[in-house]
Amino acid sequence: MNKTLVTDLYELTMAQTYFLEGKKDEILYFDIFFRENPFKGGYTISGGLDEIIEYIENFHFTAEDIEYLQSLNLFQKEFLEYLKTLRFTGDVYAVPDGTVIFPNEPIITVKADSITAQILETALLASFNHASLVTTSAKRITSAAKNIPVMEFGARRARGIDSSVEASKYAFIGGCVGTSNTYAGKKYNIPVLGTMAHSLVTEEKDEYTAFLGYAKANPNNCVFLVDTYDTLKSGVKNAIKVAKDYLTPNNLPFKGIRIDSGDLAYLSKEARKLLDASGYKETTICLSNSLDEFTIKDLIEQGASFNSLGVGDNIAASKERLGGVYKLVAVTKNNEISPRMKVSDNPFKTTTPGFKKTIRFYDKETGYALGDVVALREEIINEEQYTLVDSTETWKKKTISNYIIRELQVPVFIKGQKVYQTPSITEKQAYCQKEYDTLYPEVTRLLNPHEYYVDLSDKLRELKENMIIASRKEEEII
Repeated sequence: MNKTLVTDLYELTMAQTYFLEGKKDEILYFDIFFRENPFKGGYTISGGLDEIIEYIENFHFTAEDIEYLQSLNLFQKEFLEYLKTLRFTGDVYAVPDGTVIFPNEPIITVKADSITAQILETALLASFNHASLVTTSAKRITSAAKNIPVMEFGARRARGIDSSVEASKYAFIGGCVGTSNTYAGKKYNIPVLGTMAHSLVTEEKDEYTAFLGYAKANPNNCVFLVDTYDTLKSGVKNAIKVAKDYLTPNNLPFKGIRIDSGDLAYLSKEARKLLDASGYKETTICLSNSLDEFTIKDLIEQGASFNSLGVGDNIAASKERLGGVYKLVAVTKNNEISPRMKVSDNPFKTTTPGFKKTIRFYDKETGYALGDVVALREEIINEEQYTLVDSTETWKKKTISNYIIRELQVPVFIKGQKVYQTPSITEKQAYCQKEYDTLYPEVTRLLNPHEYYVDLSDKLRELKENMIIASRKEEEII
């Protein structure tokens, strides 16, 4: 689907400026990166590449788009004529979806003509920020649940229909076993899962009748929601009664119950006792109700009895945000790459210049990731021994050896042509788990995680420092 106009107006007004100044063929390099891990966590999981590829493959302005832009009375005729034939002819390098990523390293790099590169910003950031946040949240939650399956139930809480569908996909990549969103199930071949809502119970004259009707309508999928009135005195007992009166005599499975409110730890343990005492030891218990990684961890520590979890809000509609940004890092001048950077009084917002790459070091014996170094694209990294140096507090150093290295970004588009083979969604899920398993437990802990090493190469650090000094001298002259 063509969504080229999913761009902020200022991207187009800047593009017109490039055009009128004769810079339309100038090649720009932009990096997408972020400055802080969400959830005060120790890592982030990358997502959004599928949507970025789709956007770029369909990048063109339709006749209707041009007509609309013309109606704004902001753009000159020559510029609009140019947009009619504009297509993506540049390069894109990106880390695959499901990759563990960290602040201040290039995740996606765009090399393209000035106008195209500028217009891409909004759509690329929207795709990256949303998908990476969902995947990260899902991975934190599924990891906290250990081996207990987590179902994504967040469609109704998501920020719109499209958002709900993409959230289901990235929740699955992040480790969820399935989704309640049937459209996402169809589109992405994700298992669809679900139980029932309280309205089915409150619509009927009593709970038993509602459960019995549900059992007859869904004989092979009987998971009863038992907390509408009183979980232990009514809900679980009525579910057991329906099982004894109808399911068991007809050789039908009593699959489970779901508890969606109250003290989940206490109620699940008591419900387990009731089920077991009635002969239904195989009947499962699902817990839901605004669960997050911290409540799940607490439930496990408190000995709650459950076999699966349903999580919605805190995957599909997290209150957190991922502040990914799209910054110019270089331009081509006289066939040479000339670095660019933003210098801020706040060092946190000072960017790292140049056409770069990120190298990850892995311990040969354990497979754990030891740290990352951001280097200029042409640099060769020593494969025998390397000293990681903190990018700001340079006295902090760590010399490593006995490692293997990996360049994180891979080519996605070269000269406008897609060269990336998109994995299946199950392959992405397995890859995401494999990536997570390379992290030391100290990095993945929920509270006060260890800060993972992301450093600059000596050459890149020197370039950055020299450009900062030069910019300060220019300020003094002005």
